[in-house]
Amino acid sequence: MAQVIQSDTAVEATDPRILRSRRMLMDALIKLLNEKEFEDISVQEIADAATLNRATFYLHYPDKNALLQAMTAARFRELIARRGLSFTDCDGALRAIALGVCDYLSETTGCPSQLTKMPLEGSIIPAVEGMFREGASKHEARPAVDSEMLGTAAAWAMFGAARRWLQTPGRVSAEEMAGQIEAMVKPILMSGAV
Repeated sequence: MAQVIQSDTAVEATDPRILRSRRMLMDALIKLLNEKEFEDISVQEIADAATLNRATFYLHYPDKNALLQAMTAARFRELIARRGLSFTDCDGALRAIALGVCDYLSETTGCPSQLTKMPLEGSIIPAVEGMFREGASKHEARPAVDSEMLGTAAAWAMFGAARRWLQTPGRVSAEEMAGQIEAMVKPILMSGAV
């Protein structure tokens, strides 16, 4: 009889204890961000606010920046899910990610916390790059093309366009901007496809 063994990643994605601890750490960071600057928050303070010990923090994240990135990625995916966007094909995924970036920036700007003062590119760019890496893994790339570099260029282009959109008075809707971003970023990503 064959035995099925789950990978560590699959267990992490479904184990309620792991999910609960990560959620508690993210909630603690959000609470602390409403009280003080990110640079002034220690790992110990995050662990204490989450009612977890410091060792538990380090089981999940190497540092507070990794926690911030994970929190951003989770919030970003929640925004995409809230809009009911699906990744049925590459075009749908690209538009959904662009809309997610627009939503993320506009909602974060409206936050009454010091999140609005943080350099958001440090947390949102890695989340978008990860989504592009995930998508690129499903396609064959041209020889000598660095698909990670393409993903980075596309992520920065998407973030930059969305940030400019947010700063534009009388701007178009997020949906319309997502279409414009898709049209600009798609050629970057397609330049590496076979």
